[in-house]
Amino acid sequence: MSIVTPSGFRDVLAEEAAAREAITRAVQDLFASRGYVPVETPTLEVMGVLEAGGRVPATPFKFFDSRGDLLAMRPDVTLQVARMGATRLAAEPGPLRLRYTQRVFREADSDAREGARELTQMGVECLGEEGPAADAEIIGLFSEALATAGVEEFSLAVATVAPLRALLDRSGAPEAWKAAVLDAYHASNFVELDRLTDVADPALAGLAAGTAPAYAAAIRALPRIRGGRDAIEAARALTAPLGCAGGLDDFERTYELLAAAGDGARRVLVDFSAMSSFDYYTGIVFAAYSPRLGTPLGSGGRYDRLAAAFGADRPAAGFAFYLEQAMAAAADGDAPAARPLRVAVPKGALNADAIDALAAAGLDVTGLADPGRALVVSNPGVDYIIVRPSDAPAFVALGAADCGICGKDSLLEAAPDVVELADLRFGACRFVVAEPVGAAEAVAERYRRLGSIRVATKYPRITRAHYARTGVQVEIVYLHGNIELAPLTGLAERIVDITATGTTLRENSLEVVEEVLGSTARFFANPCAFRTDDRITALAQALADHAATADYAPIPGSSQPGGPAS
Repeated sequence: MSIVTPSGFRDVLAEEAAAREAITRAVQDLFASRGYVPVETPTLEVMGVLEAGGRVPATPFKFFDSRGDLLAMRPDVTLQVARMGATRLAAEPGPLRLRYTQRVFREADSDAREGARELTQMGVECLGEEGPAADAEIIGLFSEALATAGVEEFSLAVATVAPLRALLDRSGAPEAWKAAVLDAYHASNFVELDRLTDVADPALAGLAAGTAPAYAAAIRALPRIRGGRDAIEAARALTAPLGCAGGLDDFERTYELLAAAGDGARRVLVDFSAMSSFDYYTGIVFAAYSPRLGTPLGSGGRYDRLAAAFGADRPAAGFAFYLEQAMAAAADGDAPAARPLRVAVPKGALNADAIDALAAAGLDVTGLADPGRALVVSNPGVDYIIVRPSDAPAFVALGAADCGICGKDSLLEAAPDVVELADLRFGACRFVVAEPVGAAEAVAERYRRLGSIRVATKYPRITRAHYARTGVQVEIVYLHGNIELAPLTGLAERIVDITATGTTLRENSLEVVEEVLGSTARFFANPCAFRTDDRITALAQALADHAATADYAPIPGSSQPGGPAS
């Protein structure tokens, strides 16, 4: 038996434990000096209680107790504090200023790595106070806490969810469309958002039925607004004619209070794409990004209606960050501003078009077309990291590259935490389900007898999602190559694979029986790099402009260049 800790858990030895203790004490002393008192919540929570608050982070640890209750190890503390404030503290006069340092347990958001599943969350919640001054207090304290933890370089992306919620409410759109738009916002997927808001597209006829085009256009434009006070004015100009500028006056006042605070002003970036993955925020939202890390340091916002899900209602706002992330951001390293932009460039079929697109966007691509054995090509202002397309999401998600290019298929299969910025429209292909010619009756008979069929693929996540949508039970056989061999040798009845022309399928006597999705090349970025490096935004726009005028072959079966995203 190997004597190891469980995956995602680790021991903390004396030197690191002492550093953690010192940071924790300093941060908690800061919170205490502002009137915040300590609370503790239970490690286990009834799953239904967490779900009552809306979207919650994934937790890997759920089980039934002897009473039959489904319990979860806490994935977040904010929901628990809201529950506490609405129940045990309901009769206490406000405002309540509460602080905590507790372990939380989360599943990795993607397959890019097997990361830590136990983290130390530090934060505060202020219950019973609202308005710009309260919001500025919370954001200012967040900034001070990170500085106290030793983080010197970070940016605060701030926004308000009020205009987006107003646009959605007034759009006349079906609930399914609204939910899909929110998912795109939460994932920072600009490409999917563009697709959803193209309500004139016949492909969206059912999903977007009744959606007013003016509101869809504003929803599409809003996350691209970023900057300082000028960004607030741009958001007001966009939303006021539609009667959806509510909340921007308070947001502007909050921004002015932060700007007047001196040092905090240089850190603040108004960014209307900075929407949290939580559904419960009602006003201001914010997140901290370090140029040294690939993932956010922490986040927070205003959640005035969350307590009502548990009992007595009261306005509230707060923030939380991970101790481990703060310590990593505080570690010594080269100043990111001094380094070139790092771009992950795919090998293989996408390589030539990717190089042409980067050159058209104004980057120096000297030596990139013929790098020899070099894995990194360095030119003035840019380093190209040459990777397999399937590896590009991991390099970008984990911060080894700032941005990159790969097929949509690679992004779907890896499900990384990245910002999808532009559909580059080359590399068009499609995912299909195929089976031997004439085998339809035999496959149907197997499904009738056994209740499932075997499907071979190199793309298990995409395959699993497709059959989940269709409601067909399958046994997935994961292969790395020569997928066409599986049905020819009896290993599987069907395959899910990617094809551009269908020639290989026909040569092996296979026929397409279902369409899964279309795929084209995408430009994407690390979420921290995207919000701390303006070069990425400029490059995304230049690549999108090039894609709009380039003559690329469409996805087979589609009349549009690049075809549909999904």
